[in-house]
Amino acid sequence: MTTPRSVALERLAYTLAAPVLAVAPNVYPDSPVNSVVQLAGAAGIGGWILAGKSEETGAGRKILRWSPLVLAAAVDVAAKHTPAWGPYWLDGLLAAGWAAAGYLVMPFSRHTRRRHRPALAAPAPQPAPAQAAEPTVAQPDDGADQLTREARMLWERAGMPARTHVVKATRHPAMRHDLTLLLRASETGRPITGLSPEIVGAAFGVSAADVTLKDVAIQPGRQGGPGWMEALITPEANVRRRTKPTDQERWIDRVAGPKGGAPGSELVHKTRDDTRGVTFYRARMTDSTETPRIDLAKVCRALNLPEDDSCVFVLIDGSEFLISAFDEPPLSQIFPATRELLTPDAKGMYVCGYTITGQPVKNMVYQHDKNAARHGLILGVSRSGKTQYFAIDMAAMSLAGQVVWLSTVRKDEKTTVLGKYIDRQGSNALWMARSLRAAKALCEIRAEMPWPHDGQPHDYKPGDPRCPYRQLNVFADEFMTAAQDGDFGEFIQKDGDDLTVTGLKYGIGFNPAGQSPFAHNGFSTEMKDNLRQNSRPTIFNMGSPGATRKAAEGTMENPYDVPTIPARYSRSEGSVIERAMRGEADPENGVSTGGVAVIVLDNGRAVLMRSLYADFDTDLSRLFPDEVNRLTDYEISELDKRGLWFDWNEPVRPGEFWPEPDEDDGDSRRRGGGGGGKSGGGRGSKSGNRRSEQVTSPRQALEAIKSLTDA
Repeated sequence: MTTPRSVALERLAYTLAAPVLAVAPNVYPDSPVNSVVQLAGAAGIGGWILAGKSEETGAGRKILRWSPLVLAAAVDVAAKHTPAWGPYWLDGLLAAGWAAAGYLVMPFSRHTRRRHRPALAAPAPQPAPAQAAEPTVAQPDDGADQLTREARMLWERAGMPARTHVVKATRHPAMRHDLTLLLRASETGRPITGLSPEIVGAAFGVSAADVTLKDVAIQPGRQGGPGWMEALITPEANVRRRTKPTDQERWIDRVAGPKGGAPGSELVHKTRDDTRGVTFYRARMTDSTETPRIDLAKVCRALNLPEDDSCVFVLIDGSEFLISAFDEPPLSQIFPATRELLTPDAKGMYVCGYTITGQPVKNMVYQHDKNAARHGLILGVSRSGKTQYFAIDMAAMSLAGQVVWLSTVRKDEKTTVLGKYIDRQGSNALWMARSLRAAKALCEIRAEMPWPHDGQPHDYKPGDPRCPYRQLNVFADEFMTAAQDGDFGEFIQKDGDDLTVTGLKYGIGFNPAGQSPFAHNGFSTEMKDNLRQNSRPTIFNMGSPGATRKAAEGTMENPYDVPTIPARYSRSEGSVIERAMRGEADPENGVSTGGVAVIVLDNGRAVLMRSLYADFDTDLSRLFPDEVNRLTDYEISELDKRGLWFDWNEPVRPGEFWPEPDEDDGDSRRRGGGGGGKSGGGRGSKSGNRRSEQVTSPRQALEAIKSLTDA
């Protein structure tokens, strides 16, 4: 048998220590070796005491193992106290006996150890090698890494959900628990069905919300299709996503979902302009064929933006859109009108205002592409900024060398001031009726007016220096009220309809303004269609966001999203609920939205703008040309021949709009809308003793009934 190494070393130690025990006490009585040996003996006695008190088995073995230390100390003490080497070399004999006892007896103490390991180092019996387990379907012997094998064990423990197999597990960078599983159906050619996030989450002990299933695209060297699937298990990433999401993640989770403010969209980028104090969110639809459906209030709540119409705006362009979140209301800024901005360019375009993004918005004084004049449609309630817009529009027309007439239902300060810089201005329904009648007659005059270069009449061509007349722009403020006037409303509406149809080719544009663009308020369908197609309708505040939107959609060929104009720009201050609980009043804050309008551009897109500001308290001459543009002498003489050119503030002339009553009839009440004799502007009727069949007011209806019944 081979002697164990531990036994051989122990015996060698006894052999080398025996001479030291005999020599040290006799040759070097004060040597530290003696102290060390005696201390070891004391430790051995302590080991005896502890072994004797212990209730565990093996106390005798422990006492036997401590004995060499105690006996060595005894030999050292005896050698130290005997004279010289003692009688008969007793010191040497004691040391030799101690070494012999240790050499022969102490190795047998190993037989009493636990588990009875033999003292001699016999070769341990080698267990027969276990048979290697055959590879299973769940764990094939394909050289997979440790993570993949562990994932397969969990997958097999879950019962191979949906009859699938884990091909590979990939840990996400810098994540301990996030991984991606590549799964395939166990049977070749079978699609994966019945797999859900709940099943995967149960197999790996995570929430179903932390599991995402994705299709596998076909790649070179790897199959794809319905028989393959990826499962993303991301508990760590989702915790961070819920607490500190990125802009893209916040958009996906809170905006682009089916219940979000812009379903089906994706964020392109978020940018900040500190100079202008605005944050831009540019997004697009995932499917480029879809049209954005945006709930701005939901988007604001999702992005933690103030839900305020005066600071957050959306701009849609096809499948893309831009959300602008301003620190301060951008349209509360005042943009003063200047002659440089109002001077039209070669195509007749001038700057009429600025959008929320600071872009200039242009209107036209004529239609360059159609070789025609332009109409205009201005809508808005009182104090919304219509007359301010009149001023800049008329100034641009005057700077282009055009003639302007302005009529209103009632006299006011601003229209009177504008009358100083334009050809003609009046303030009642009669004046409006006369101006429209004269403009209608000008169509006939200009149709026969020869051009100097060839002596033949031609259609109006804006910008052509050979044209013998100037473009005429007829403004009719409060047209809706005037069209419902009991005496002259029917003439105003009829001549306005005719002017919108025939005026453009003769260089005459009609610009009605009012508070409603609908037929029952004087705007016939024919008039509205012509105004819409030959102008850029401008809609100021109509009293409510819904009314503004409806009015804008009524002027658009296709119903695009219409921006909202609030009653006032107001910033949210504090919590409404907290103020209600404390019984405090809401803060009185707000800025008027006068001058803010929705302008419908040529492509049918509605843009929110702030129109230029013309200060009526200052001299407006800096905006208008030095000389007022007027009609030619030829036009005036032709109108005078027709009895249409005079002071239109005069009372109604006999037979001007309707024939005088018969002499035999004592009733002085005006009857039917007959011709106006030499005036040329009257309205024909089928009978001289009955009014026009068109009735636009209760008063006209009552008079028509009375005339029919001779009441």
